[in-house]
Amino acid sequence: MKRPDGPNQLAITFFYYRDLPTAMRFYEDILGLSLAIDQGWCKIYEICPGAHVGLVDESKGMNKWAEVKPVQLCIRVPEVNDWYAYAQTIDLDNLSELFVNDALGIRAFVFNDPEGYQIEIQSSTRPGA
Repeated sequence: MKRPDGPNQLAITFFYYRDLPTAMRFYEDILGLSLAIDQGWCKIYEICPGAHVGLVDESKGMNKWAEVKPVQLCIRVPEVNDWYAYAQTIDLDNLSELFVNDALGIRAFVFNDPEGYQIEIQSSTRPGA
């Protein structure tokens, strides 16, 4: 049997939460993401066309909340300096300094969401990338 070769429609990464309403407020109010699909105990937010993050009530999802979160949500923006200036005006858990990674060609900073998932906001330092 041959693998289907039709185009993918969208991508969703799912995170699991004990307190879904608090996570929703964070992604809506702090990150400014729009709710794209409301499945009740699962809320799917559009990051950019085709890319989504799903916030799942861990009591109903396929996986459970875990203290250690070896995953990072990275969002590329046109101007990381503007986002960093904004981030400094609000109370974000583990807000890093703005840093440059020449090997990756990025300027970025990180912080944690309400239940410990790390979020990286970055811009490319390479023209056209």
